[in-house]
Order: sequence, then C-alpha cells, then structure tokens
Amino acid sequence: MKYLKSQMKQLIKDNKDLQIRLKDLMDEHDLEKSSAIRALYHSEVAAGGKYQSAYQALDLPKG
Repeated sequence: MKYLKSQMKQLIKDNKDLQIRLKDLMDEHDLEKSSAIRALYHSEVAAGGKYQSAYQALDLPKG
C-alpha cells in the first residue's frame, strides 16, 4: 500500500474522527499539515491500521 497525499486528504475530509486527530497531532507536536497527514497515515492507516480498508476503498474505481 502506497501513501498518497490526495487519498489521505479525502479520507480525512470524509471522517470527523480523523479531522480531530489531525488537528490534535498538529497542535501537540507543532507539525505542519503535510507532516501531520503523513504521520496520521502511518499511525491510523498503514500496516493494518483502523482506517486501512477505508483508505484502500478510495483506490477502487467508482462504479
């Protein structure tokens, strides 16, 4: 599975919990948005994370 910033942005846009988590990461660790999005990917999506299937679903063709 590959990190795609555009897919992460869409996933965050579609999920209120991830929006809150992103803001918390930015505040707690003084991160810029792009760095916080990547950190969120690694903590919540990659390697069987809670949102992995939702992230992968964004890659499927729209039917």
